[in-house]
Amino acid sequence: MKHAFFVTGTDTDTGKTHVTCALLHATRRQGWTAVGMKPIAAGIEDDGHNGDVVRLMAASSTTPPLDWVTPFLYAPFIAPHIAAREAGRPIEIRVIQQALERLQSLADVVWVEGVGGFRVPLDECYDTADLACILALPVVLVVGMRLGCLNHALLTAEAISRQGLTLAGWIANRIDPAMAYFEENLDTLRTRLDAPLLGVIPHGSSPEQVAPLLHLSVLPGFDTALASV
Repeated sequence: MKHAFFVTGTDTDTGKTHVTCALLHATRRQGWTAVGMKPIAAGIEDDGHNGDVVRLMAASSTTPPLDWVTPFLYAPFIAPHIAAREAGRPIEIRVIQQALERLQSLADVVWVEGVGGFRVPLDECYDTADLACILALPVVLVVGMRLGCLNHALLTAEAISRQGLTLAGWIANRIDPAMAYFEENLDTLRTRLDAPLLGVIPHGSSPEQVAPLLHLSVLPGFDTALASV
């Protein structure tokens, strides 16, 4: 099978990279090749690398060229549209599309991680919602489970629907282990989000530990692939 999914979050710091790495490991556990992509990243650390990109590449089945995985990498830890303007290198969605096509030639599944939340500006006209729409990928939503996540999750799901995109599934990531009434909040999201829950990620778990907890078979394409194995 050849598939790609767009991984977005309810906000920044919801654990998108952690979840995307877990999705990569889960895909590989099923016997398929998988590659992670983070088309836009802002922030280069002292070692000269972006930590999120390094983790995605380490969790992938193969190691593509960096400019395929992250065509637009900027040094400062700031909003991407500002970083692009400061660097004098605007974000071009056409370049991202081409990089995605190259990655799809290398792997059965490409997990495309967005930047920040679902409506992060990329320039004066476009944001990450437009990017997901132009790439025309099913969306997996990472809900950072903390106070306020219900509003953020429901608004994000509404924005995904308004773009005409499919919310293929969502993942509850326990970023706040002390969150009060966790199960009650989880049940509320189960009731109100019109998409399957792919899994609940325990606080402090590694992507390898999380991989067996994720139910990929409910995602479009995975059910057919499983039936043919």
